Amino acid sequence: MFGIADFGAFCVAVIVFLALPGPGNFALLSATGQGGLRAGAAATLGVILGDQVLLWCAVAGVAAVMAANPTLFDAVRWAGAAYLAWIGFKLLRSRGDGSASPVKLAPGHFLRQCFLITLLNPKAIVFYMAFFPLFINPATHRGIPTFVAMAVTIALLTAAYGLVLCVLADRIADRLRQNRRVTVWLERFAGLCLIAFGLRMIRN
Repeated sequence: MFGIADFGAFCVAVIVFLALPGPGNFALLSATGQGGLRAGAAATLGVILGDQVLLWCAVAGVAAVMAANPTLFDAVRWAGAAYLAWIGFKLLRSRGDGSASPVKLAPGHFLRQCFLITLLNPKAIVFYMAFFPLFINPATHRGIPTFVAMAVTIALLTAAYGLVLCVLADRIADRLRQNRRVTVWLERFAGLCLIAFGLRMIRN
């Protein structure tokens, strides 16, 4: 299909990678907990946009350039780690009202936040460089149309996964908001996880 070898396996692989614990999933859950389903949907769109930038950078061979320039790779990696730690620190200051700050945040804030979290992960470019060849059929590969089909598939699967995750998180959050203490500790736990992911980025 469009030069993709075993399209079904490709979709399953994408879903499995989406479900792996990581900063993106925690950011989606945190956004939904703070701003409800609209914030979660905006955060999902941010992840999709960030993924698409990284995906096409991989197609363009940016991964090879970054691999050949460790200083540039490390600079992006440290920027990503610092951004995750900053978001985590804000969540650690949670007051249990669904927001880590006294200002009610608009959905656009969560879109930008998840876009940057996704974008500031240079390892994702290398991942796409290694992932795509596994599912490209050399005999039927069509060049750019094949990559477009892959990109659209990844975007649609990410949208479906993110929205389902956010709907579930929103329903749970409605119940948790009735218990302020639990909400405080869950937001602080999310903050610690994001800080931990930031530290992991600079240690690997």
